[in-house]
Amino acid sequence: MAEALKDVLMRADHVKVSFKGKGRKSAVVKAVDDVSFDIYRGETFGVVGESGCGKSTLGRTLIGLLKPAEGHIYLDGTDLAQMRGAEWKQMRRKAQIIFQDPSACLNPRRTIRQILMEPFEIHQMTGKMDADARIMELLNLVGLDAYHLSRYPHELSGGQKQRIGIARALALEPDIIICDEAVSALDVSVQAQVLNLLKELKDKLGLTYFFISHNLNVVYQVSDRVGVMYLGRIVEIAAYDQLYEKRYHPYTEALLSAIPQVGQGNGQERIRLMGEVPSPSNPPAGCHFHTRCQKTCDRCYIEAPELREVEKGHLVACHLYNT
Repeated sequence: MAEALKDVLMRADHVKVSFKGKGRKSAVVKAVDDVSFDIYRGETFGVVGESGCGKSTLGRTLIGLLKPAEGHIYLDGTDLAQMRGAEWKQMRRKAQIIFQDPSACLNPRRTIRQILMEPFEIHQMTGKMDADARIMELLNLVGLDAYHLSRYPHELSGGQKQRIGIARALALEPDIIICDEAVSALDVSVQAQVLNLLKELKDKLGLTYFFISHNLNVVYQVSDRVGVMYLGRIVEIAAYDQLYEKRYHPYTEALLSAIPQVGQGNGQERIRLMGEVPSPSNPPAGCHFHTRCQKTCDRCYIEAPELREVEKGHLVACHLYNT
């Protein structure tokens, strides 16, 4: 399908998110720094990067849990910044989130039935539908049984808790789900089960995912397109097969070289980045990656590269290609 014909479900347009401490002289942390991209309906858009690069902040901003300092976020063509009151509440039904820690995101004082009933109560839907039947349907979708309804979160395993988190995200039939490190807190064997469940639900329900992870193999398994993030900026976007076949940005190249190659003794040599990641409260001028890049040019020190298309569907922010 041609890019122009794809249905853009969500668009981030020059989004910036900053945090400031309480003191007068507290530094401003630029968690998300001028990020733009489209998410197409029915795809899984993966975001990968080091811890602290702004992935989770970006995901929470997309669904309104955080407000951007600058820029706009559009859902189905509507600017979220313009929504108020009932319109904003209605938007909440279209965009949901699965959190990283399944233990922390479930109320320990409520039963599973009460937790799954809560979305319907908030949106005043209990009198318009058979909520109990819908809850049973949600349990079946995520592979749990009716006896789980009377249990409390502490009586469930980590995988079961995350399945409840997924069921809660599905309750209001959203168009897009933000998966914020949705499997990183789980055992490896359980990770595979939850990833398979997410893929099955996507195909069955026609869902769209914004999938955040620091695990390159996980992103590779689930994503249709991948965005690589470094110090608050998107540095490369491509379809997963394009990215793994040919990567342009030096940071992406270093990231992918770190993936273990099982049974390939003569595989690609790992690229070891020198130095530490700069502080987001005091990022370097120009290209944020120039302090660790082996291919730096004079332009990198003074000018931030724009995200541009270097081949069809493959975008990169690097002066090596922005000529």
